[in-house]
Amino acid sequence: MLLHSRIEGEGKPLVIIHGFLGMSDNWKTLGTQFANEGFQVHALDLRNHGKSFHSEDFSYEIMVEDVKQYCEFHQLKDITIIGHSMGGKVAMLLATTYPELVSKLIVADIGPKYYAPHHQTILAALNAVDFSKKPSRAEVEEQVSGYIKDFGTRQFLLKNLYWETSEQLAFRFNLKVFNEKIETIGTALPFENVFSNETLFLRGDKSDYILDSDFETIYHHFPMARIETVKNAGHWLHAENPKDFYSFVLDFIK
Repeated sequence: MLLHSRIEGEGKPLVIIHGFLGMSDNWKTLGTQFANEGFQVHALDLRNHGKSFHSEDFSYEIMVEDVKQYCEFHQLKDITIIGHSMGGKVAMLLATTYPELVSKLIVADIGPKYYAPHHQTILAALNAVDFSKKPSRAEVEEQVSGYIKDFGTRQFLLKNLYWETSEQLAFRFNLKVFNEKIETIGTALPFENVFSNETLFLRGDKSDYILDSDFETIYHHFPMARIETVKNAGHWLHAENPKDFYSFVLDFIK
């Protein structure tokens, strides 16, 4: 099955991969900006996310094969790829597994190391929503806000709400599989995997996902890496400071 995507523009292929619980729509504004710079932008929905198919199979290896199959179907070669968070893990594994497919790699606020499960509060909030009671959007937000105080995080999650029928809301993502396979999200890049082309790592100055102590591991896997810090931004650096994020990426890919 082929991944759902938003395709915009003409030119060199630029593939964008969202993070955990995200979707292609999160990249709509930046995608249009990149398309206006002469790129054909392919913003993907990974399996179990957005409008893509649901599956019990969920691992980085499988997600990489989904992206490779997508590129083959659309005859994309020498791609530039941007991956945020979990999408960055997919992009890293794709580039180190199929280096002939990727010309440049941009990784947004995630490293190749192992991350312990840390989405427990978010999953608790999502699991607290009882769709059998046919809640309204406002009622869903009220239930989620009991767990998640940060407005931006709530809005990010609630973008996944949609009307499954005229009377029934649902989440687009596959919450059942995420509950069962949350360990998958933090998996480390295999030690022997190396990508020798140009790579850009971007981290938010208010985020702790990429620490100075992680640089050695990054350079082991990506010897041509540049590591830059986006000011006034946390983990969702592309949403919190899109101007600087865009400038760093455009400078790198141009």
